[in-house]
This record gives sequence, C-alpha cells and structure tokens, in this order.
Amino acid sequence: MQKMKIGLVQMGLKTSTDLEPAAIRDTMNEAHLPLIKQAAEQGVQVLCFQEVFNQPYFCPSQDSKWYAAAERVPEGPTCQMMQKLAAEHRMVIIVPIYEETETGVYYNTAAVFDADGSYLGKYHKTHIPQVAGFWEKFFFKPGQSNWPVFDTA
Repeated sequence: MQKMKIGLVQMGLKTSTDLEPAAIRDTMNEAHLPLIKQAAEQGVQVLCFQEVFNQPYFCPSQDSKWYAAAERVPEGPTCQMMQKLAAEHRMVIIVPIYEETETGVYYNTAAVFDADGSYLGKYHKTHIPQVAGFWEKFFFKPGQSNWPVFDTA
C-alpha cells in the first residue's frame, strides 16, 4: 500500500459580500495562492478546498445575484488558474466550484485536475438540502452521479 499526503485548505471570506461575485472570486482565488504554494512545499500530493471555496456560502439567501458567481468547468477562470497551478506544483487539485453547465443550469461541482495539469473530470453534488437557511435547490440542481473515481499521474 502506498502512502499519500492530502491537504485541505479552508478559509473565511476575505472581502465583502456587497461586491459583485467576480470581484469576490478574484479576491478569494488570490488569497488561496500562498496556501497552495505552502501545500506544495510541504509535499502535499492531493489538495482539496472547502465547498464553493471562492465565494461566500450564499444559500441562506435566495438572492439571484449569486447566479453570476457560476463558472464553466473547465473553461472558467478559476479552473484555468487551478489547472496551471496543478501542473506547476505537480499536485492533484480538487476544485469545489459553483458551475453553470449551460444557461440557467447550475451545479455544486468538484472539478479534478491531475498533477500534470490535465482535467480529469468532475462530480456534481447529489444531495441538495432545502430547509430554512439552506436554500441550496434555489442555486443547485442535484447531480446524477455514479461516484466517479479518477486515476491520477
């Protein structure tokens, strides 16, 4: 059996929710850069982030402003940045992101980038809560996942 070093980065919001989602995304992505570098320096082989890591947890509201936070996977700016970082640091990176697959269709997604920077695939969250304070079905469609497993480099 081979040992593997896995890292997790979780942080609070580094800016105001009054900003537009793109500005929040850029601030949060930038805030994660030193932690990604630190993980690589510590020999992490697989790096994970918290759910929808580059936005606030917006599901207590039903504010349609947050639809603008969704990105395409793997073409969006966050995935493109993480793809380059995965290759640069030779580290698998799992990117939990708010995804728009087509106009008006949104998922809570985890995109997976291999240590060579290649895009391996994604997982859509399947169990979407819908109770006071967790209006996730307002924002996310449930995934039809077969629980994907990805072979890494």
